[in-house]
Amino acid sequence: EVQLVESGGGLVQPGGSLRLSCAASRFSLVNNYMTWVRQSPGKGLEWISIINWNSGQIWYGRSAKGRFTMSRDEASKTMYLQMTGLESEDTAVYYCGNWNYVVDSSWYWGQGTQVSVSS
Repeated sequence: EVQLVESGGGLVQPGGSLRLSCAASRFSLVNNYMTWVRQSPGKGLEWISIINWNSGQIWYGRSAKGRFTMSRDEASKTMYLQMTGLESEDTAVYYCGNWNYVVDSSWYWGQGTQVSVSS
């Protein structure tokens, strides 16, 4: 079974920054996509970004708002989400997801990491 371990969440003041990490336990991430989503109280799941691991191409959703940057470390099979200019509306549980489009029938998800933006 695939395990995704997220870290890096916490409490930050408005305008602050955080970097989230997500390490995947798969032997290889060839033919994989990895993604970040978030969920805040009273809101549905909100998509942030996704990366095609083969090509490194990244797409961002509206919630990224030009303040979030996704990146990866291929050797450690870890992806990151650098968040800057954080606002109270960014308070949410952030989840990373993984999908091998050749062998998986559904996405795998991490346990989530809480990000709280408050003064």
